[in-house]
Amino acid sequence: MTDKDALIEPDRGQSAIPIHLVDKDGLEEFLKRCTVPQRAALTAQKFKAEGYSHAIMPRDGDEWSVVAGVADTASLSSWCMAKLAEVLPAGTYRRVGGEPGAALLGWITGQYRFERYLSEPGTDGPRILLTGEPKAIPEVLAQAEAVALVRDMVNTPAEDMGPAEIEARAEAIAKTHGAQLRVTRGDMLEREFPMVHMVGRAAARSHAPRMIEIEWGDPAHPRIAIVGKGVCFDSGGLDIKPASGMLLMKKDMGGAAHALALSQLVMSLGLPVRLHALVPAVENAVSGNAFRPGDVLRSRAGITVEIGNTDAEGRLILGDALTRAGEDNPELLIDFATLTGAARVAVGPDLPALFARRDETAEALLDAGAQVDDPCWRLPLFEGYREYLKSDIADINNSGSSGFAGATTAALFLDRFVPKDTDWAHFDTFAWRPAAKPGRPKGGDALGLRAAWRMLAQRYR
Repeated sequence: MTDKDALIEPDRGQSAIPIHLVDKDGLEEFLKRCTVPQRAALTAQKFKAEGYSHAIMPRDGDEWSVVAGVADTASLSSWCMAKLAEVLPAGTYRRVGGEPGAALLGWITGQYRFERYLSEPGTDGPRILLTGEPKAIPEVLAQAEAVALVRDMVNTPAEDMGPAEIEARAEAIAKTHGAQLRVTRGDMLEREFPMVHMVGRAAARSHAPRMIEIEWGDPAHPRIAIVGKGVCFDSGGLDIKPASGMLLMKKDMGGAAHALALSQLVMSLGLPVRLHALVPAVENAVSGNAFRPGDVLRSRAGITVEIGNTDAEGRLILGDALTRAGEDNPELLIDFATLTGAARVAVGPDLPALFARRDETAEALLDAGAQVDDPCWRLPLFEGYREYLKSDIADINNSGSSGFAGATTAALFLDRFVPKDTDWAHFDTFAWRPAAKPGRPKGGDALGLRAAWRMLAQRYR
């Protein structure tokens, strides 16, 4: 990706190409202010001020400006200028008659490219957008960097984004912000986080399982915990997926990427909290020592779990991580996981399914998502479905017996491992965009990340 610091700059009156934003209600008035050649140019390009459309308009001599359609010039979205950042020539631009505001984020994320494996990466220069609100720049850059972190991690194939590589990312983030890093592996992992060990033990030594923890902040500040599912590749285990089901399984560590990105935001923007971030990192592989359907696992919490399906492994490693997070009594616990296909059936790829114990926390997250164009949708933690997780020989089964309400039963499984008085929210996120949208290319993406950050910022700043 192009250096994000260069993509938005304070407006000091430097030379820049003008961008006129126009909505349909204001198009007639805008055309009245144009010269005859300018109106002719817009007519020739069939400009009607539709969203994401643009046209080039002549100025004095051989200079030119941009006219772009938006839904409402008085209330810009994060994405309304993102298409411009993708298609305009390299150069410096300025919005005429107003500030870019929320559109600054999409201007940056629209120029994201994942080029790690390309022999000849793109050579387009940056499109720079000026703003007269320089105080907004640090937070916009931090959010764009967090989004890029999620995209980079999810887009990277599993061979190059295994548990060790996730640990390396966590170590770099912790070092940058003066945080403490603790990693549990090997025999200690088997003793302290038995379900993480069991799920990951079949992987090659180079992808050995581990629990990654980051601690940061003043212990006197409110304690929060952020947990992310780090299944670096999910074959399904002995309940093996079909080939088509494995094609996107490099993204099954998307929850870990979200947790690290949100933790990075908390630390880089100095939120006054005591942060505890946890990422159980494994590969769910197939070998002679893979865990089996019918096995009974003992968790960190002491709860015994019968394995109804080895492809329901994410909730197992999260169970141990949530237990560890709860031991320090956080006043808020948030987890991210690419947990169920059922959530995608229910709400599609663009809406993370949100589960929360407390209505006020759910409403705060939903409102925050709406404010920053990162919507999510609440699904129920319905107690009546807890019976679907019953086991005849253990405390709980890891896969629902009914075939119904898969996202809810998965959330109810996690709920069993969170202390009952803890304010807990769970994002079942896809972490992937199957089709490109302005500012949001096809591939790995952050879904629910900025909603969670806005809620945290509103609650703790």
